[in-house]
Amino acid sequence: MSMDRRKFLNLGGLGITSFTMSGFIPSSSLQEAKNRGSAISKINPVVVSTWDAGLAANLAAWKIIGANGKALDAVENGVMVTEEEINCCVGLSGNPDRDGHVTLDASIMDHEFNCGSVAFLERIKHPISVARRVMEKTPHVMLVGEGAQQFAVAEGFTLEADKLSDDAKKSYEGWLKKSEYKPVINIERKQSVSQLDPSFMAPHKLSNGEWNHDTIGMIALDSFGNLSGSCTTSGAGFKMRGRLGDSPIIGAGLYVDNEVGAVVATGQGEDVIRVAGASAVVEQMRQGKSPSEACKFVVERIRRIKKEKAKDIQVCFIALNIKGEAGAYALHKGFNYAVHTNDGNKLYESSFVD
Repeated sequence: MSMDRRKFLNLGGLGITSFTMSGFIPSSSLQEAKNRGSAISKINPVVVSTWDAGLAANLAAWKIIGANGKALDAVENGVMVTEEEINCCVGLSGNPDRDGHVTLDASIMDHEFNCGSVAFLERIKHPISVARRVMEKTPHVMLVGEGAQQFAVAEGFTLEADKLSDDAKKSYEGWLKKSEYKPVINIERKQSVSQLDPSFMAPHKLSNGEWNHDTIGMIALDSFGNLSGSCTTSGAGFKMRGRLGDSPIIGAGLYVDNEVGAVVATGQGEDVIRVAGASAVVEQMRQGKSPSEACKFVVERIRRIKKEKAKDIQVCFIALNIKGEAGAYALHKGFNYAVHTNDGNKLYESSFVD
């Protein structure tokens, strides 16, 4: 028996046999680092976000997480980039509800099950930051409507003008001609990956005049070995006033369990809510499935529930486990997601059911 193997067996006799996949660091050392809030250099940070707009969001997140910052700060600052884009269906320039008002939803969650969200929020540029204040400064998880706005203003957020962006106004006026609500599959997507300009870092118009997304979700693993996630949206364009999707609902649009992984959803929110989507994916990872396998399991469940109606909707999940492995799955072709690691910021096509 070699000396190295003899040493390993001796360590095993002391109970030191568990290793993480993040650079093969002993789990005891990993937990100690988490407890004291110090980074372990061999844990490689990862940022994952939905759609091609995630490329730009990832860059902002990486400035924090790539410099040994915390995942929570990264996922907040990352999606703020998308909230601030002009002519984009996330944030105040997004499409309004059928009464002509832009309403915003957002949620955020850290590695210790702390979470906060806002829903039906109007005239606030960065709902994700208000969601974080809800998490950190109130005993609640969710604030909605006028109460959420009052809280935001009390926290120093500025009330923006109650005015549609030029493109949202044009879209709304076009919608009013028929006043018909029908979700469009993959409206979040710009074009096929093969057509993407490598320098593309912002939302673009589709050939039908629609903008390429209405949700940005982000999950991240930092060099402390901790996970966090965020999700922000202007919701479905021309929705009934008061409608909420999955994005602000912890366990549906977003869920983080630092022992297992983090998940965020995009697509038809009502059908994500039906299966408590994000938490359902986390539970599949807990049972040993890879991130992509776990996403697939829940997407296929939605397919069975919706039956023939599944052809008219899109549902997608991205997942990141505590080992730093990322994956995704979608109901239909057309979903892509962005992954930033030490090797760069890359866009991937998601697998799909049909």
